[in-house]
Amino acid sequence: MFGYYLDLALRSLKRHRMLTGLMVLAIALGIGASMTMLTVLHVLSGDPIPGRSAQLYYPQLDPQDLKGMTSSKEPPDQVTLIDGQNLLRAKRADRQALMTGGSVPLMPEQSMLDPFYVEARYTSADFFPMFEAPFLYGTGWTAADDDAHARDVVIARSLNDKLFQGANSVGRSVRLAGVSWRIVGVLDKWQPNPHFYDLNTGSFAYAEQVFLPLQTMLELRLDRNGSSDCWGNSGGGAAGILPMDGCVWLQFWVELDTPAKAAAYKDFLLRYSQDQKTAGRFQRAPNVRLRNVMQWLDYNMVVPDDVRLQTGLAFGFLLVCLVNTVGLMLAKFMRRAGELGVRRALGASRRALFAQLLMEAGVVGLVGGVGGLLLAMFGLWLVRQRPSDYAALAHLDPAMLYATFVLSLCATLLAGLLPAWRACQIAPALQLKSN
Repeated sequence: MFGYYLDLALRSLKRHRMLTGLMVLAIALGIGASMTMLTVLHVLSGDPIPGRSAQLYYPQLDPQDLKGMTSSKEPPDQVTLIDGQNLLRAKRADRQALMTGGSVPLMPEQSMLDPFYVEARYTSADFFPMFEAPFLYGTGWTAADDDAHARDVVIARSLNDKLFQGANSVGRSVRLAGVSWRIVGVLDKWQPNPHFYDLNTGSFAYAEQVFLPLQTMLELRLDRNGSSDCWGNSGGGAAGILPMDGCVWLQFWVELDTPAKAAAYKDFLLRYSQDQKTAGRFQRAPNVRLRNVMQWLDYNMVVPDDVRLQTGLAFGFLLVCLVNTVGLMLAKFMRRAGELGVRRALGASRRALFAQLLMEAGVVGLVGGVGGLLLAMFGLWLVRQRPSDYAALAHLDPAMLYATFVLSLCATLLAGLLPAWRACQIAPALQLKSN
């Protein structure tokens, strides 16, 4: 029966090519616009570390003075050096990492390469296993290396390709900020998007090329380029770092693999804040937060508002296209009133006619989906030409490819319900009499 209905649908669509073309065009335009923006929204709001995001948490404390205090104010987005080091040494989580971003000058050994700056991540040893950073060669440094202020470095694969032509460079040296560092690991391709563990350096399309121990960075006073927030008489330290207690400028992440551990860690943060208030460091009452990765991204509203707005407008345009499609289908189906009346007189049920007409709508949806897919690919290409930091991420993945046809088919079937129902209500006797 399916094949019979499909054959009838194809014959009918060929007989009314103008109407068929207009319906396909309307569906293709609506699907193309909506899937372009839905794909961008899907990419930007995706999970940057699937399978781990529910176990990684970002603690927040409030060490600020009383100036500007309100009862509903959120604590700062970053931590002070003292608090970060205290939480790191407490080791109350399964893993913990303290970090900040920066850039350092690199002096290549190869004479044909000029010195250049590379993006750096200053962090602690748990960073790599906690975020499951994949290694091509070697591994990260250890907690003992942190304590020893070791001059170890992990480099990105792209930098390894540039300096060592992709060879295993573990054990070799690289000169950063005028200091020789020993390469202990080379990361494979790894660029989480959004850049969730430090949104201050940019939410999308940002990747560090070198990873250095934070304690060594503090000892050498290397440059940093992240944001900072100070209060009172606090100010910047040498070489742009902020070692003073009155400034928040570091990110701190913990790994907690069960909700019970997360609840216990939040209690620990409350007790820590109360102890610091009792000691005179904190002036405010304990004010803490503990958000996992996706909650942290939602809190920071990582997805740009213009993308959400454009997605809504695109689906509004799809709705307009569907309304036009309903009108075209209604005109097409009612034009076939005589044919449908004859079929009813010969014994065809309303259910059979309804199924046949929906089959026509489904074929229009599939063809329109192909056109919509082509338009969506063109739309995503236009998005990639924009200067936005997320533009390069606008690509159609398999999930969105499947969603394109599902949306097109479902939307067209929905649009065909009313015209098909109206066409099936025609009295066959009136049509036979008029013919």
